[in-house]
Parts: sequence; structure tokens; C-alpha cells
Amino acid sequence: MGLRPNLLTRRAAGVASTTFALLLSTAAVGVVPAASAYSAAPGSASCAEPTDVHADVHSDARVRGGGKKAAHKRHDPNELTAEQVQTREADFTAALRTSTLRSKSSIRTGSTEGRTVALAPISVPVVVHVIQRDSTRAGGNIPDSLINAQINVLNQAYGGATGGVATGFTFQLQKINRVTNASWYPIVQGSTAERQMKTSLRTGGKNTLNIYLGELSDDLLGWATFPKRTLDVMDGVVVLGESLPNGAATNYNQGDTGTHEVGHWLNLYHTFQGGCSGSGDSVSDTPAEREPAFECPTGRDTCTATGKDPITNFMDYTYDSCMYQFTAGQASRMVNAWTAYRAAA
Repeated sequence: MGLRPNLLTRRAAGVASTTFALLLSTAAVGVVPAASAYSAAPGSASCAEPTDVHADVHSDARVRGGGKKAAHKRHDPNELTAEQVQTREADFTAALRTSTLRSKSSIRTGSTEGRTVALAPISVPVVVHVIQRDSTRAGGNIPDSLINAQINVLNQAYGGATGGVATGFTFQLQKINRVTNASWYPIVQGSTAERQMKTSLRTGGKNTLNIYLGELSDDLLGWATFPKRTLDVMDGVVVLGESLPNGAATNYNQGDTGTHEVGHWLNLYHTFQGGCSGSGDSVSDTPAEREPAFECPTGRDTCTATGKDPITNFMDYTYDSCMYQFTAGQASRMVNAWTAYRAAA
């Protein structure tokens, strides 16, 4: 399906409304996967490859569409294999079963998509860490107005205000933490510096969404950790500061890099996970997609299965202006993942 006519109007209103009430509830993301990239311009060096022994293997990143398929292969060498997905899904099912037994709730055995285990709204506390080289905008000093606008975009996207399903999650900004440290700037995925940064700064429990903003290495737009049963310091989302609403990242400055990465943090795969075969992204109502979509290719259909490619889904690689929805299946998966991983003590 194509771009909703009122989407750009919604974005403009969202950016202006920086006092929007922020009540978010984050869910869980992956368990045992390798990294996957959402990167930027063609000609950049590979960034999803671990840069040292501390590289986090539970992350997923977003790449820009400049190099299209070539960029995807270059920046996304560790797209999850069928075996990795199978391992993660087995853990997800087991963790969900344990959590529902503990809470004396019920869910269809062996399913993480059917009936959700929690109906109450989930409010997610958010802590934003602004990583700066210096006090200038060019040095990473993103203003509070852009951060408030980003939280507003998250609440609209996850609340269904942009045209998709209301997922039940809201986001509440608790703190903006500004850190000037040139050794952490730019933020390099999988590096010792990234681990040091997160070890020093990460705040809260498994239910707290930590967002790290700054300039990123290798033209990446962002990356996120998948959820695990045990919290570690790497948990969180890293986002290019200029991808926030009204930022300078052309075609990616309406805040949906944040929307996309939080989706991974809440256990969603890319819509193109697995291509045209197998269980795909493990959500039944997102049509199969052979490979990531870039820009906004209306009418694209790369698989013989029913349904055109979900290019307007937040978990694809299209321009921010092309994305506007989560599906009911994705919402169910995120709520169940929250129950399995994030809501546990």
C-alpha cells in the first residue's frame, strides 16, 4: 500500500507538539541473535562486523537506502539465519510460558502471537543520553526540543495515531543526560568504547528504555539490542542524533529510526527477515518480503505469497515519510515479549 496522504501533516504536528504527555511502556527484543545493520551511505566501511572482542551480538541496526541492496549486504552481514531465529523463538516461547505461569495468566501453548497475555497499557520509562564531542550542535549537542519531539513520535507511532494498530505501549521521558566525552564520539557499534559508555551510563531495570544519541560510525542510523532474560549493560537503543524530528539526516529526520529501533528492543524482526521462505519475521499479518525496501517503492511485491511488500511498516528500511504502521500481529508479539522479558523482576 502507498503513503498515507495525511502522514506528512501528522509529522509536522508531532514535531510542534513537544509537550505531549509521555507515558510509554517498552517491550522486549531479541535473545541470542547476531547483529543486523540499518546503515547509511554507499561506500562506507562495514559496521555490523564486530570491531573487538566486546562486540555485542544481541543487536540489530538500521541502514540508509543510499546504496540499496549493495549497502544492505555491506552493512548487514549478520542478518539472522534460520537457525538463529529458531533458537530465539524457542527461548521466547519458554520465557513466555514461565512468565505466564508465574503470573497465573494463560496463553495459547507454543504461540507468541495469538492471544496476548496483558491487556493493560504498558508505560515505559525513557532515559535519553546525549553523547557530545563538545557543546556545539555539530558536536552532537541535540536540543531538548528534538528529544521531546522524538518521544512524541514514539507515542504517536505506538499509539496508532499514524494509521497503524495501537500497540498498548506509551513512552514517558524521565531524564535527559548530557555527556561530553570525545572518546565516545562518534559511537562505534560493537566497540570497547560503546561498552564503556553503556556501562557508565545505563540506568534502570529491564523495563527502562535507555536511548543513546550522537554521531554514529560508518553512516549508521541506529541499532538496538534484543531482549534477554538477564539484563546486561548493553541493553538499549542507539540512534543518530540528527535522525530525530527536524534533524539534518535527509529522508530520515522524522523520528522513525527511533521507532524502528525501539521495535527491535520490543522483539520485532525486520519485515524482510527470512525473505520469502520459512516463518519470515514470525508475525503472520506482515506479508513476506524478499529483501529490504528503500525509498518508497509503492506497489513492490517480491514474493509469490499473498500481499504486497509491507513497505509502510516501521520495521522495513524505507524513508521515514513512507513508514506509518505496526500490525496487530506485531503489537501482540511486542506485548508478549514485554511479559516474557521486560516485565519480569
